[in-house]
Amino acid sequence: MATRSSRTMALVRATAIALLLGYLVWRLGADRSDSMHEFVGVTMGTTFRVTINAHEISAEARLHLEGLIEERLDQVNGLMSTYDPESELSRLNQSLGGGPLEVSNELFEVLTLAQDVSERSGGAFDITVAPLVNVWGFGPGTLVVSAPEETVVATLRDHIGYDLVVLEEESHSVLKLNQETVLDLSGIAKGYAVERLNGDLIALGYRSFLIEVGGELKARGFRQDGRRWRVGIESPDDVAPAVYGTVELRDEAIATSGDYRNFFEEGGRRYAHIIDPRTGSPLPFRGASVSVVHQSAALADAWATALSVLGPTEGYGLANREGIAALFITDLEDGFESLATEAMADRFAVLSEELSG
Repeated sequence: MATRSSRTMALVRATAIALLLGYLVWRLGADRSDSMHEFVGVTMGTTFRVTINAHEISAEARLHLEGLIEERLDQVNGLMSTYDPESELSRLNQSLGGGPLEVSNELFEVLTLAQDVSERSGGAFDITVAPLVNVWGFGPGTLVVSAPEETVVATLRDHIGYDLVVLEEESHSVLKLNQETVLDLSGIAKGYAVERLNGDLIALGYRSFLIEVGGELKARGFRQDGRRWRVGIESPDDVAPAVYGTVELRDEAIATSGDYRNFFEEGGRRYAHIIDPRTGSPLPFRGASVSVVHQSAALADAWATALSVLGPTEGYGLANREGIAALFITDLEDGFESLATEAMADRFAVLSEELSG
């Protein structure tokens, strides 16, 4: 039987790794002079950081921009949080009526993107997975330190399935075919927040910046030294996290999903926080991660989750067919093995190779 302390330690370890990754990703190869101005804070249960070339922003504009960033992030959280009972998504989940419910343009946009990834991935990405996430102890509910009964999982699976959600384009409304179906946008909402901030900064005339929300990033333009923004990809090691390699972003986003940060142990088996909607169970722990580079931060976020569920064999094949720039890293007994899709092959550099070059 797992203990509460073992789960607590796993969460502490996950937090520490996330903080280290955030620092390494942000600073790797960055200009450490005063040529950058950073906006840092907390949002959506995680952290955010926006870096802008200082020569593009006046002292007078900084206060205004700080307020704009926080306002945008608060807006997205108020629309899509499952932790806030007053969010638009929570109200949709609580609705008991049998008819379609009209939603905001923003929420409808994210639901449309999510459903498209669900269809293309054969259900590996599924926004109705929330009850399974909760029963396995990885949601906003009560802490769980042991696997649920199979009968409980089987009952919940009757309410799981992206095809139980119907989107009506003309009216921007959502119809739940099963009233007990619950939607969870945690696999795409942070990426969407990054994308909205990207649009805000472009509209204000900023040309060079890097945005990060909870590990999802998007870069635009160039650093002060004239080079493209580079970000690090972490090795999927729950004991000694480190940067495995780097990717140069060309007005693009990157998102990473892995099974090594948040898990609990019971009976010598690890249960990772990524749930396979098709089986109702967490992924078999293998020490793996998937990073996706995409023009859209929201789609990078969703595809990273979908490909993590599918794994380095099925996921790699799908990513190649879809033309997705993806990198699969697996922790083997003799070290890490990486597999890049055709669209990623010339984008990724192992850190040791880069330093030696």
